[in-house]
Amino acid sequence: MFPILRPRRLNVKLDPAAFHADPELLDGLEPKSAPIECTDYRVLFRQGDTPDGLYILKSGNATLTMNSPLGKQIVSLQPDPGAVLGLPGLIGNEPYTLTAVAHPGAVLGYISREQFLALMSSDQHLAFKVLQVLAAEVRSARNALRDR
Repeated sequence: MFPILRPRRLNVKLDPAAFHADPELLDGLEPKSAPIECTDYRVLFRQGDTPDGLYILKSGNATLTMNSPLGKQIVSLQPDPGAVLGLPGLIGNEPYTLTAVAHPGAVLGYISREQFLALMSSDQHLAFKVLQVLAAEVRSARNALRDR
């Protein structure tokens, strides 16, 4: 008889700073962004959704979560203002891997997929800045897995 294996809670701790863009990237994205002011909790995107754009957390709070296939929460973090949310899904044209919820009082900027891709095609310097944010997210995930 085989022993019964119980699923472990992974509880990965990502670095919220990994989602933060430098001021130069934020300045480049700002003119293309549509403002959003949240009076209530607002789901920006859900894990598994098809990406349609990205969000910039300008002020206030948001929460990013990830659930396992069994529905257990394995990641939960609150990024700081200046965070770019939804970037990996948008770049990879793959479903969002996290759920993002803005809190009441949060102010965000939204950039559609089409606007973002046009900006990245026209400005190589900003495209490189985006790669730096993606690299920071990957590094954070790898460090979190190593340290658990």
